[in-house]
Amino acid sequence: MTTTTFTDETRERAREIIARYPADRSRSALLPLLHLVQAEEGYVSPAGVAFCAEVLGLNKAQVGAVATFYTMYKRKPTGDFLVSVCTNTMCNVLGGQEVYDTLSEHLGVGHDETTADGTITLEHAECLAACDYGPVMTVNYDFFDGVDASTAVGVVDELRAGGRPMPTRGARLCTLKEMAVQLAGFADERDGAVADGGPGEPTLRGLRLAQQHGVSVPGFDPNTPIRSKAEADKAAAEAKAKAEAAKPAPVEASAAPVKGGDGASAPTGAAGVAEPAKPAQATEPAKPAAASGSTTRDVKAPDDKSPQVRTAETRQPDAGTAVPDAPGTKVPTDGTGTAPAAGDARSAEAAGVAANAPAGDGKPAGDEAGAQERNLTEAKAGTDADGAGPADANETGAQK
Repeated sequence: MTTTTFTDETRERAREIIARYPADRSRSALLPLLHLVQAEEGYVSPAGVAFCAEVLGLNKAQVGAVATFYTMYKRKPTGDFLVSVCTNTMCNVLGGQEVYDTLSEHLGVGHDETTADGTITLEHAECLAACDYGPVMTVNYDFFDGVDASTAVGVVDELRAGGRPMPTRGARLCTLKEMAVQLAGFADERDGAVADGGPGEPTLRGLRLAQQHGVSVPGFDPNTPIRSKAEADKAAAEAKAKAEAAKPAPVEASAAPVKGGDGASAPTGAAGVAEPAKPAQATEPAKPAAASGSTTRDVKAPDDKSPQVRTAETRQPDAGTAVPDAPGTKVPTDGTGTAPAAGDARSAEAAGVAANAPAGDGKPAGDEAGAQERNLTEAKAGTDADGAGPADANETGAQK
């Protein structure tokens, strides 16, 4: 196994991450572990893949399959600041491609490339989920909204000079390695790291309109506390008991005589109360009413027909048996308005099968026909040009 060189702190954090999951579900810790190794090396190296496989009891192929699937896991050394420019439809219309092209020329790098000083890695992103702020770019996943070419250049120049420009929304900028620690599930220990930032005006626009027009969910109370499961179960039980108590009591049988069908009083018991009616005799279930409103014949297709033949006959039955007003049916004519004589669907099916024999195993799809025929001829003759036997002929033909 590849020797790993990760620090004791990283190994301790790895154990802490794994402990968050049940013992038989430790594989679920793979995603934060990949962020953890990226926090130390700046990318997921082969050593990082081996480390994750080692601590989780997986093989490297299983870890590599996950690491190569998600774009946030970098597979080669990445700069301190990952600058992503959205070039998808909305941002592109608003100038996102111009922003990316300007940064690429200014930094002298292309997509997924890093500047010589190791500070900036540039990439174009398909969508950064901020269309209402476009064109946007992110630095280590923190947003800079409504950028243009000049403001984008100003941001990267300040980063290369050692500064930390303030994002439009979100917390203070940190390096990619520091961001990876947070993505692994550990708090940012910097003083005031999450004290800044706030929602932008486009994000709050819907809330402002709702407040302006008095729109809210019925019965909504923003101060309602979130109940625990025990409290919710108790409230549900109380509500159920209250609903049961509110049900009306069952109506008792009346002492008045019940008239029979002939007007006479129905027989009563000793107390003068009408006896309960006897249950009705079980009857056969009613048969469904016959379909109406269509003249289409309902003929069951033979079971030995293929689904394709059944479908074809349903869509276009024989002219002699077709119903002119059947849905989806068009009776063919010979040009004079007269329908041709009825055909035999079975005969047509047999003729089609005979004319289109299924392909055999002798000629695999895509093989060159001449070489295949030559190989079969040599094998049948039992010898090839060198006098080899049947087995050798097959081998020789395969080599040719």
